[in-house]
Amino acid sequence: MDPKLHNSIFLKACRGEATDRAPIWLMRQAGRYMPEFREIRAKTDFLGLCKTPELAAQVTLDAQRILGVDAAILFADLLPILEPLGLKLTYEEGEGPRIHNPVRDAAAIDALRDENPRQSMPFVGDAIRLIRRDLPGDIPLIGFAGAPFTLAAYAIEGGSSRNYIHTKKLMLGDAGAWRALMQHLTRQISEYLNAQIEWGVQCVQLFDSWVGCLSPEDYRDHVLPYVKQAIDSVRGKVPVIYFGTGTATLLELMMQARPDVLGIDWHTPLQRGWEVGAKAVQGNLDPVCLFAPREVVLQKARTVLQAAKGRTGHIFNLGHGILPQTPVDNVKALVELVQGA
Repeated sequence: MDPKLHNSIFLKACRGEATDRAPIWLMRQAGRYMPEFREIRAKTDFLGLCKTPELAAQVTLDAQRILGVDAAILFADLLPILEPLGLKLTYEEGEGPRIHNPVRDAAAIDALRDENPRQSMPFVGDAIRLIRRDLPGDIPLIGFAGAPFTLAAYAIEGGSSRNYIHTKKLMLGDAGAWRALMQHLTRQISEYLNAQIEWGVQCVQLFDSWVGCLSPEDYRDHVLPYVKQAIDSVRGKVPVIYFGTGTATLLELMMQARPDVLGIDWHTPLQRGWEVGAKAVQGNLDPVCLFAPREVVLQKARTVLQAAKGRTGHIFNLGHGILPQTPVDNVKALVELVQGA
């Protein structure tokens, strides 16, 4: 790795090393709240944007340049990895992603294809190469994938869910089918993360957006082994961030997967990350507070920084992604505050 990247403030924090300040990047920092993004998005549908390397690269680079954040994150989505397996994916305007042939029994799981993302998702590699070519030499690029449980829940439910009835029914009622599905998805995730590293990212984040619906016992018994396997597949190659929402009761177990960085949502005090053994902690401003008056936003950010004061390995981020309609000027002011702290 280029020394400028290796010694970047973001990667130093990922390694738990001392830095002059907390680095900052923001989940969904490229998104609909930016007029530049909306202009590009008007050229194609959401899936088309993800699959057009030049456009995905442009929105990634625009967000880093406009905000001046300390890392860029690849513009992509968690779910296109499911398409090559045989799942029919669409993004409905105002409703989010839908899978039209959800996987709810052993026969459907057995019918899933086994595709290498290097061949089935070349557009991601093309986007990474374009981004890395034009990104400043000291700004790392973050790649990502959905974690095994979150991808399984999408595949089973077919869309968003409040109670995850179909997912938990399969998980608790058919151990063999659940194991087969999780093993299949974990192989895909591991290959995908490794491909992104080969294509040129300097860090990867595993998003477990829906895992907070589980009890600690169910997470330990039915999910943790697969998270460990995915993280182990890239261990020592680049830092791994493991992030979930609603995970206050799961943090100790999540750390058993040995991520380099533990992502904390806004429901959980930031210091809990270090208390459960993380060397580096990412988070955790409530993204909705960005709608408040600017001075309130800045005071909330100072509270997060104060919670990390005296500790190494803090990466400032939101507790989830930036929401549409978020005032851009508040986001810029947040970045300026953290970088000036």
